Amino acid sequence: MTRSWPTWTQSVLRQGKAQTRVFWRTPVAAFFTLFLPLIMLVLFNALFDGDVETDAGSFKISQFYTAGLAAFAAVSATYTNLVNMVPIRRDEGILKRVRSTPLQPSAYVGGLVLSAVGIAIVGTLIMLFLGVVFYDLQINMAKVPAATVTFVVALTSFSLLGLAVASLVPNASSAPAVANATILPLAFISNVFIPLEDPPRWLEVVGDIFPLKPFAEAFQVAFNPLEGAPAFRWGNLAVVAAWGVVGGVIALKKFNWEPSVGGATGRRSR
Repeated sequence: MTRSWPTWTQSVLRQGKAQTRVFWRTPVAAFFTLFLPLIMLVLFNALFDGDVETDAGSFKISQFYTAGLAAFAAVSATYTNLVNMVPIRRDEGILKRVRSTPLQPSAYVGGLVLSAVGIAIVGTLIMLFLGVVFYDLQINMAKVPAATVTFVVALTSFSLLGLAVASLVPNASSAPAVANATILPLAFISNVFIPLEDPPRWLEVVGDIFPLKPFAEAFQVAFNPLEGAPAFRWGNLAVVAAWGVVGGVIALKKFNWEPSVGGATGRRSR
């Protein structure tokens, strides 16, 4: 009887399921990826009250925080998660061993990305559910397509950026510092942690250049009661997509399967 090997898609699905199990068995990763944004949502809404002023009027700050932190949770599950996990798998020698098995290497990486995307979807849905139940978040069905397209573009781009940065990180030890240094400062100037009202011009320009602010603002617009349908922000989406293309090119050219010098594998062998 001839044994048939799983297709590439089946392999990606299996690897995604396996990587998701590993994620949930790692309490630190689960806390910082999913539970920390939830804690921030509760704390920010408890500490700050009032309205966010815009050119079109004002709306509750709780609605601002729910959509913004939902976007941040998605970025944490994709970008931050991949920047941390890929170097660990590389330094442990797992990526190198995968290349000597019948499993297609791209299927293994695809499983990592699939797991990250699945976690991002779960985290974002939880945030939006809490927003609707506790913080008066309004969901206009006419704007759901805009929110969905924005979300899909962002997940794709930030996953590719995560792989790109993971390819450039020298070892697993430096990965958390790189991940946090490249995303947390941006969150403060990207209308995620703080609603920026009349910030310095240079701060606006920096936020507009990088992809977090365009994603957060495009996603928030889809849940802003003052914005009419369909609420697409095509300019924002173009910026996010462009960063995804850059990330994909870097990941294709720089992705490394070999453990870094002085990584986990090297230390164990010594």
